[in-house]
Amino acid sequence: MKTSGHCFPYCWSKQERPKEIPPTYKTSFAMPVQNKSLALCAAAFMLFALSLPPIQAQQPSPKREFRGAWVATVLSLDYPDRPTTWPVALKEDWKNLVAGLKAAGLNAVIVQVRPAADAFYPSRYAPWSAYLTGQQGLPPEKGFDPLEFMIAEAHRQGLEFHAWLNPYRASMNLDTTAFAPGHVFHQHRKWLRSYGGRYYLDPGIPAVRHHLSSIVAELAAQYDIDGLHFDDYFYPYPVADAPFPDSSSFARYGARYDSVADWRRFNVDRLIQMTDSTLARHKPFAQFGVSPFGVWRNLADDPRGSATQASVSTYDHLYADVLRWAQQGWVDYLVPQLYWHRGFEPADHTALQEWWGKYRGKARLYIGHAAYRAGNSTHEQWRSAGELPAQVKLGRANPEIEGAVFFRAASLLENRLGTRDSIQHLYALPALLPARPGASDCSSPRLKKAKTKRKGNLIRWKDSRGTAEARQFVIYRFEGQKAGSLEEARAIRYISPANRGQRRHKFIDGEAQAGKAYTYIITAVDRARRESLPSRPAVVQP
Repeated sequence: MKTSGHCFPYCWSKQERPKEIPPTYKTSFAMPVQNKSLALCAAAFMLFALSLPPIQAQQPSPKREFRGAWVATVLSLDYPDRPTTWPVALKEDWKNLVAGLKAAGLNAVIVQVRPAADAFYPSRYAPWSAYLTGQQGLPPEKGFDPLEFMIAEAHRQGLEFHAWLNPYRASMNLDTTAFAPGHVFHQHRKWLRSYGGRYYLDPGIPAVRHHLSSIVAELAAQYDIDGLHFDDYFYPYPVADAPFPDSSSFARYGARYDSVADWRRFNVDRLIQMTDSTLARHKPFAQFGVSPFGVWRNLADDPRGSATQASVSTYDHLYADVLRWAQQGWVDYLVPQLYWHRGFEPADHTALQEWWGKYRGKARLYIGHAAYRAGNSTHEQWRSAGELPAQVKLGRANPEIEGAVFFRAASLLENRLGTRDSIQHLYALPALLPARPGASDCSSPRLKKAKTKRKGNLIRWKDSRGTAEARQFVIYRFEGQKAGSLEEARAIRYISPANRGQRRHKFIDGEAQAGKAYTYIITAVDRARRESLPSRPAVVQP
């Protein structure tokens, strides 16, 4: 059973293919771990860590890198801890989750805000999600807007927020009694198709595309999102001997197409184009990303295909021509879900990283990693503490790959086999996110003071007037009385979120050693992640 919207590998044999999603381990990340579990995790991580040389010696940490996690809300998998209308509980759950991801070194979250034609925010087009409050259509108490809070808290802790939508899925089952009056089942029942025990919006109906475009416009216009995200769910994964029931739509709208398959791909192409243009109109700096199933096409079916033996492909079965979207510039980034281990014969993770790097087109490429499989698989490789970090390092070694995203947040934070610890080790140095081309909208900050205080070195700066408001500030620190290169990640002491409306800022470097000279430089980062020219240097004398 697919739950969050993410694929589960269609390259397994029938004996190996799981019948359902791996068990959910819902935990509060603020609670202590039992001593036995803690000892086992610590021992696993120590064995892993002892085999690693220092970070800089093994592989340079990049200055810019997307480090994300998918936060699945369907079935309340990652958030909230349990459905509730109580704002205090919703806030605490989110704060704890973001703090855990921040501590692991991540700098972005991709959060499911529309799991199944519902919403985690007040919407004109969908009812409140039952996965948020426990009953579809039931709002949180006291007029609380969870999405507004979630975005603000992610930004406060220094993480980007990408709103993840499942565009076509309308339900997780066929129980219509649970649908609120505002659900699409009651508003536009003719748009829905029953398939595989769920309801889906029919992608072939033009009104459906316009409806989804309105949802994107609402989100982009009303919320301070940094990006918008679709996963692998376009046309649903095929059910054996059961074609998707869209013959009436094809008869009405697909007459000029030679095949149903080509028409279906056109329908999804149009949704992607419309989403791209709608997002650009309302939030020109925001990124539009897609995380497709890991196999576009097999080599046996297309000379451009990957050397894989997948029984399902994104092009032939989900009708998503991802390569075309990337080549046309309709998406800003791709995160193929490469949820197989290195050396897996039907779909080798290593080979697929190389393949996607070759065909990423105009899109930035990040790799989707199966954190949920670490220590939770029949495959020996996934019982090794080194598999997931090795995949991340493999991506770092490929110049076409600029980051990683982990499915899913709770799976990473459970720390099975010391997975979170090993990722935290790789992400020990902070990283900026990959930037859009062009010069920054921000001018150089004005570094006012840098002096020694009892708690550390105090650095004060202010925004330059008449320029765009910064999203972040980067504090660089160099030992001695001379600045070095700003291109090395190790030079970044801290990436500070900018408080909106505040022009004066400060930072206390509590890790500076007493009696040592340091040189500090500040840069500002705009909404498109572009860095300003550096401030003048300021030296703290011993």
